[in-house]
Amino acid sequence: MLDVVARSQRGRICEYRNASGALRTPCVLRSDAEGTSCVILKEGGRTVRILGLEVAVDPLIKTSAASGVSVQPMAKGSIAVMRLPVRGDEILPDDAEVVIVPNAYEVKDDFRRLVDQVMRARMAAGYGRLLVMLGIADPANIALLTYMGVDAFDDGYLRVAGIGGTALTPEGSYAVGGDQSMRNVEEAEREVAKVRVFAQAGRLRELVDQRSFSSAEGVAALRVFDADCYDYQEKSFPVNGPRFSCNTVQSLCRPDIVRYERAMHGRYFPPRHKKILLLLPCSAKKPYHVSKSHRLFASAIHTAQHDTLVHEVVVTSPLGIVPRELDVFYPANAYDIPVTGEWKPEERERIRRMLADLVSKGNYERVVSHLGEDDALVKDMFEGISRTSVGDPVSPVSLRNLDGALRAASEGMGRVDYGADRDATARAAMAFQFGPEVAGVLMEGARATGKYPYWKVFCEEGGRRTQMCMMSAERGMFSLSPEGARTAAEQGYNIVEIQSFELKGSLFAVGVDRADHRIRIGDEAVIVSGGKAVGVGVAEMCGEEMEQARRGVAVRVRHKFRCSRH
Repeated sequence: MLDVVARSQRGRICEYRNASGALRTPCVLRSDAEGTSCVILKEGGRTVRILGLEVAVDPLIKTSAASGVSVQPMAKGSIAVMRLPVRGDEILPDDAEVVIVPNAYEVKDDFRRLVDQVMRARMAAGYGRLLVMLGIADPANIALLTYMGVDAFDDGYLRVAGIGGTALTPEGSYAVGGDQSMRNVEEAEREVAKVRVFAQAGRLRELVDQRSFSSAEGVAALRVFDADCYDYQEKSFPVNGPRFSCNTVQSLCRPDIVRYERAMHGRYFPPRHKKILLLLPCSAKKPYHVSKSHRLFASAIHTAQHDTLVHEVVVTSPLGIVPRELDVFYPANAYDIPVTGEWKPEERERIRRMLADLVSKGNYERVVSHLGEDDALVKDMFEGISRTSVGDPVSPVSLRNLDGALRAASEGMGRVDYGADRDATARAAMAFQFGPEVAGVLMEGARATGKYPYWKVFCEEGGRRTQMCMMSAERGMFSLSPEGARTAAEQGYNIVEIQSFELKGSLFAVGVDRADHRIRIGDEAVIVSGGKAVGVGVAEMCGEEMEQARRGVAVRVRHKFRCSRH
């Protein structure tokens, strides 16, 4: 019986139990220990014991990862043994709960095959089984392997390297002489404990970024994993989460950051009535609008009715650009990055690429830059750009310049009332979250009320006022009401199908028939039975895991309601 205790991207903490006890992962299966879970070295090969059940993992006739010849997994009870090479579509017995890959060592020093085979092994095992890979782990790569989807390791490589006098640490390997085998095992177990801490906090990627620099192979493996396995990674990245740091160039390739740029390109469209594009610097405090600097900017922006024509867009790394109405959304509300005034080529390219895309979709007639020294990022992108910052962007003279430039830019432009401005801006934010089609239907005949970021969207029909959704800074997105959920379900948005039973509390994975594979952890999920929406809540798994998992909460239900409209 497998329970996922915590998830951190593809990495996770699991508890696997049977009548013999419990195994908590990630973990190192030791070969010098007796117990319910360990590796037993025999003359004929290795035997792996998992909670009392033993299985020999070294057959007389072996295939190798380089052979290109794959074989179907061998099963004994709840354990399946699957040798490399793995295609990813291997057929595993339904009652298999643990998958062991005995010859993983063969790809340890080949970063491309390592990435490919770990990913394929995880795909073959699915979400509902433990994945154990032997002969592959050292303290420097345990974080990466866990992040890629491996649940447990053995101490084989640790001991072999140690007997040869090589000390293995999370920071690298060192030839020191003597027998280092026990020291290596202890280092690996300490690293596993650290991995659990980061995974529990939802910040495993940050540890992986740090550890990748331990070796050239580690850097290369992470680069290949980010470049070639975006879809595999992204489906397990939540759409909201804790604060995280982007302290390395590779962190610019985090799937949640790449996903943000893709959503900006494919889903986000600036309000058409915004005629003045105002470029602002970011702030250390998130969301930006609560920071001291951005409150001072607001004091210069909102001085007259021309403010509804102004589209505030924050220029930042690693996200490129963030429209004001999205600054409470993840990851804009959660990242930290060192600010030195020097922009890496990758950062410059993303900013310019995203800004050009925004302008191509907008209706801007004037551009005002309050970026100060960072004007150099965009100075050749616009003709007639107004620059307002003199030294410190929050100095009195800079703020006066900003006020004057916006007044001058808006001369001759028709005014837009605050209600219409709020409706269009809320719709743009909803499109970023739900997609333009769903946002359009939710906003049809509806109005947004309240002050950003606490917007509520109401539809008025026949003298009846019905709430469709609401936005809050605490959650950093819109939450659907029952009526909004029914409307979204009619558009096929994030549907989780169940059989005909009454929802009581949360929806567990065992009750899910089918789920939209576009659902991500933290998303709004609409529960449907018999073609009718019966509930809405927050996804605790991605849609693919909802279909595969046998245990755990799939959707934390916020509203359950009758099928028919009333």
